[in-house]
Amino acid sequence: MRKASAKSVKDELRAEYDLTKLKGGIRGKYYQRAMAGTNLVLVDPDLAKVFPDAASVNRALRVLRDAAGATAGQPRRARRAPARRKRTAA
Repeated sequence: MRKASAKSVKDELRAEYDLTKLKGGIRGKYYQRAMAGTNLVLVDPDLAKVFPDAASVNRALRVLRDAAGATAGQPRRARRAPARRKRTAA
């Protein structure tokens, strides 16, 4: 069974809309501005009490970044595997 084509879809636009007033729109006019704009991140309510504004969140994240960067340059200590016991013949 074939699907109905998009051309045969019933027009459900209300009669009171005057389409002549909608001419001249530019598609994607603000796309670049929106993509370069803000980056929204949702914070859980318990964290929102501790960090009430963007400045406090940014300050905490910078401290975390600096702490992670300071430890990233240090080599890790090599862990030695525990010594195995030699089996003795009984």
